[in-house]
Amino acid sequence: MTKVITYGTYDLLHYGHIRLLERAKALGDYLIVGVTSDDFDKARGKINVKQSLLERIEAVKATGLADEIIIEEYEGQKIDDIRRYGADIFTVGSDWAGKFDYLKEYCTVIYLPRTEGVSSSEIRTAQHTIRLGLVGEGVVLSKYVTECGFVNGLSIAGVCTQNPITEAEMTSRSIFTTPSYADLIARCEAVYVVSHPSRHYDHVREALFQGKHVLCESPIVLKSSELSELFWIADEQGLTFMEAIKTAYATAYYRLLLLLKSGSIGKIVSVDVTCTSLKVLSNEMPQTDQDWSSICAWGPLAMLPIFQILGTDYLDKTITTCFLDEPARFDAFTKVDFLYHNAVGTLKVGKGIKSEGELIISGTKGYIYVPAPWWKTDYFEIRYEKQSENRRCFYQLDGEGIRYELVSFIKSIEAKTRNEYIGRNVTEAITKVIESFYEGNALRKIEGVY
Repeated sequence: MTKVITYGTYDLLHYGHIRLLERAKALGDYLIVGVTSDDFDKARGKINVKQSLLERIEAVKATGLADEIIIEEYEGQKIDDIRRYGADIFTVGSDWAGKFDYLKEYCTVIYLPRTEGVSSSEIRTAQHTIRLGLVGEGVVLSKYVTECGFVNGLSIAGVCTQNPITEAEMTSRSIFTTPSYADLIARCEAVYVVSHPSRHYDHVREALFQGKHVLCESPIVLKSSELSELFWIADEQGLTFMEAIKTAYATAYYRLLLLLKSGSIGKIVSVDVTCTSLKVLSNEMPQTDQDWSSICAWGPLAMLPIFQILGTDYLDKTITTCFLDEPARFDAFTKVDFLYHNAVGTLKVGKGIKSEGELIISGTKGYIYVPAPWWKTDYFEIRYEKQSENRRCFYQLDGEGIRYELVSFIKSIEAKTRNEYIGRNVTEAITKVIESFYEGNALRKIEGVY
């Protein structure tokens, strides 16, 4: 019996896929079809696959052409599979000609002609493209403009900014810029908001009332009542309203959360998070409305793992901070301690100090260590009392997670469902802490540092 093996993503299965599978089937007596996993597709740059792995497997199964379906999950798996299944022939489309010649050492390699005029990429591109407008200033805005270029089904409608430097950069990239938020809203279907946190409420509210989907940098707002109102408007309008914390969409971080649920380090008793950036600060230097305080710039990111791992039902919290400018409430350093019934969570954030930006999750059997900068990590370590049992987990990270976040945003709009990477309860808990900070609840001050 001649066994044939082939691989593909098979997103939005079309006639071209079916013809290729038919030709592969005709080469032998038994056809094995490898469907690439979501994570492996990300590693290969296919970050806007429209269908889930299960949907793609079911589509291939429905053709009736595959005698066996397997999942491709890692680089080099093709050699393992050829050996494991005893494949005689490896085949793929001619657009990969020469790419897999190294497999000739293990079996016959055949490149089949593609069906011209049809591909999943073309189908995705031909589908409706969402016009995204961006409002705000700073480096992160430029990053989002760049990352949008990697995502199918998304285009930049324009940028609203009052920052001359940002405007000059966008103009140099041939992107429409305007100081008028109303002009931007009129040009787009969705908005990414990265203005100062004090302006988020107005920007998000206006966009939602105008029927625009919203992706907003965290913290979304500074008051819980404002957040409730915005969620209500979005629900009433049937709009996607998401919080932008890019780390939540990174493969390594998401896998870490799944690993914890398996009980690999036992019962979790502590989550310690540090996020800092050194900025030259002075009591004589006035703060502008473009300066994000430490609690706003780093706080939501630091709270993310605490609330996603330990939950949002903490018993008590204590906020310790050092204000650079008391009237403006610009904190150079803030530490928040959360007390749970059977665990503790601690975060340290600062724009006026420097420390190791690591994440440590302690359990009764071991602990997980995520090195600095943990929010951009592509790997983490599981450590035990016996060092021989330690493990390192590696996952590719592209675009700091931004492009994955944008893909999730698009899919939420298309499916008309809220993404679950960041639960609404987590967003609400983050807002409550920010609100407590500015209202002075559970707040203790460090004096005389600056």
